Amino acid sequence: MIALQLDEVAELCSGRLDRAPWADEVTGVQIDSRRIEEGDLFVAVGGGADFVRHAFARGAAATLVPDDEFGAMAALGRAVRDRSSAKVVAITGSTGKTSTKDILAAMCRPHARTVAAEGGHNNEIGLPLTLTRIEPDTEIVVCEMGMRGIGQIAELCAIARPDVAVITSIGPVHLELLGTIENVAQAKAEVVAALPAGGTAVVPHLMRDDIEIRRFGPDSVESFERVDGGSRVVFSLGGQRLELEFPFTARHQAQNAAAALLAVQALGLPLPQGRVEVELSRWRGEESPLPGGGLLINDAYNANPTSMRAALEHLVAHDGRTVAILGEMAELGPGAPDYHREVGELVSQLGIEVVLGVGELARAYGGEWVADAAAAAERAPQLVQPGDVVLVKGSRAVGLETVAEALTGVHA
Repeated sequence: MIALQLDEVAELCSGRLDRAPWADEVTGVQIDSRRIEEGDLFVAVGGGADFVRHAFARGAAATLVPDDEFGAMAALGRAVRDRSSAKVVAITGSTGKTSTKDILAAMCRPHARTVAAEGGHNNEIGLPLTLTRIEPDTEIVVCEMGMRGIGQIAELCAIARPDVAVITSIGPVHLELLGTIENVAQAKAEVVAALPAGGTAVVPHLMRDDIEIRRFGPDSVESFERVDGGSRVVFSLGGQRLELEFPFTARHQAQNAAAALLAVQALGLPLPQGRVEVELSRWRGEESPLPGGGLLINDAYNANPTSMRAALEHLVAHDGRTVAILGEMAELGPGAPDYHREVGELVSQLGIEVVLGVGELARAYGGEWVADAAAAAERAPQLVQPGDVVLVKGSRAVGLETVAEALTGVHA
C-alpha cells in the first residue's frame, strides 16, 4: 500500500485511533485481525473492536475503532487512490461482474502491475479495501462495484474515480428495493456517469457523447467449443477476430471474457494470445470431481433469474444424469413467485432429471423440496449417484456451499 501517515489517518477518520509506540505511518489496511502484517492499520468494523489486542499482537502499527465505519473506509480508500496514477477499471452488472473482474485481471497481469478486488469485495467496505492495496508502482486497479439501490454506485465511484467502466449485464436483481429493471439500469448507469471526459465505457448499451463507448453482445462470441481442460472461444470484437483458450467450460463466461477483452483494449494493453489462465473466485461455477465419479458445479455464491438460466443451460451441456440442487432467489420483490415459477418451467424444458429445491419459494422448481441448506446437505448425498453431473446454486442467503461440502467431503 502507498503509506499513509498516522497523523493524516487521525484527521481523516473520527473514532479511537491507538498507535504502536514505534509507528508513525501505516503500510496496509485490514478489517480481519488474522490477516494483519507488521505495519498494517486494523480497522474494527462490525464488532471488530474485540480484536484490537490481537491485531497489535500480530504487529499492527495502529488500530482504529471508527465512529462511522463506512466513512472511515471511504476516506482511507480515497486517500490512497488520490496518491496513485494507476488506471482504475470499475466493473458492475446484474450478473458476471466477479468473473469478469477475475478474467480481466488475468489478462492485465502479464503486462502491467495489477491490483484486483479479492472475491466479491464490491461494497462500502470491500471497494476501499481494494484501493488500499494500491502500491506506488501499481499501474492497473480492477474494482468491482455492487449495489442495492439508487446512488450507491455513484458513491463508490466518488471514492475510486474510475477511468474505464464495464457493465456486464442488466437484469432482474434487487427488485425488492429497486422495483423495476429500468431502475436497475439507472443504478448501474451511475458508473458510466462517473467517468471523466475521455474515459471509456464497455457496455451492452447506454450512450454518452464525451466518452468512448465499446459495445459487446451475443455476436461478440463467434464460436464456443469445449476442449480438454477448458474451452476454445473465437471472438469478434470491432471487426477483429481473436481465438483464445480458457480453463472454464461455461459458455456464459465467454460473454464475460468479451467484455474483459474490450476493457484490455481501453487500457491500451496488448490483447492476450493462446491460453488465458484465469482463476475464478470460489463458488462461481467451480467444477470438481465427485467421489465415485461424476462432476460437481458449485455455483452457490448467488443467484438471480438470469444467472440461474445460464447455470442450468451449462448443466445440461454435460454428459451424464443431471441433478439440480437449487435454492431460492432473493430480493426479487412482488414478482418473486413468478420468477421462481419460470425457473421451474425451464428446468422441465431442459429435461433435468433430478431436482431438489431449497427454501419456500423453491417449491416452484418441481421435484423434491426441503426447507433449508442443512436439510439439503443431508438429502443431497442420498440423491446423487456415481457419474451424475450436479449443479448447486442459490442466493447467498440460502448458504448452499454446505451442500457442496456434503457432496465432496471438502470444506470451502
